[in-house]
Amino acid sequence: MNTAIIACKTLEDEVNQVVEKTGIPYRITWIESGLHNYPDRLRDTLQQRIDSITDHDYIIMLFGLCGNALLGLKSSKATMVVPKVDDCISLFLGGNEQRRRMENSSKSYYLTKGWLRYENNIWQEYQRSIEKYGLEKTRSIFRIMLKHYTHLVVIDTGAYDAKEFMKETKGIAAELGLELKIIPADLSIMTEALNHNWDKGFALFKPGQKIMMQDMGCCSDSSGQGLQL
Repeated sequence: MNTAIIACKTLEDEVNQVVEKTGIPYRITWIESGLHNYPDRLRDTLQQRIDSITDHDYIIMLFGLCGNALLGLKSSKATMVVPKVDDCISLFLGGNEQRRRMENSSKSYYLTKGWLRYENNIWQEYQRSIEKYGLEKTRSIFRIMLKHYTHLVVIDTGAYDAKEFMKETKGIAAELGLELKIIPADLSIMTEALNHNWDKGFALFKPGQKIMMQDMGCCSDSSGQGLQL
């Protein structure tokens, strides 16, 4: 089956790792990660990329709902395959249920190397705040913002040296007043997507069929605000 992938640039390390392990050389179209901050622009960009894929039977969307940016998208030529996850954190942790179990024990911000490299994240916001308000006021602002958060969690996806990345993030955690923690990733959703194991964890949308919330099963109607950097 002729298959293409559209994926967020934030997932590049992990998607390439899964592609290498599975040996499945699908065509991949990367989407700028910064568009997450502008759901309407992200939706428009995704639709343009989908429309440009005219010679494939399936398009795998390696995204979460991402602020509902996927809703309303459709392909006139291909069947779209969408994992039933709220956001990219759940993609890294093996699904919404696993992620929610973790959130029951502590409220955390999550990091991978891709998030720190590409995403508009809390550390970038912290640096911008220092430039605007100075260090002491910034610390005061972020103490209030993060009062319900306890951990900065590094997700070890196996796509980079997690120990070196922990060294990089140690100072970030200390400055934000969060406990640094590392957890293993579960990339089974990405692996199943590439292997065409599209069971109940995926929603399939036939040519001409729009992505709708009711078809996404376990997904919420929110973007997981406050949980992702």
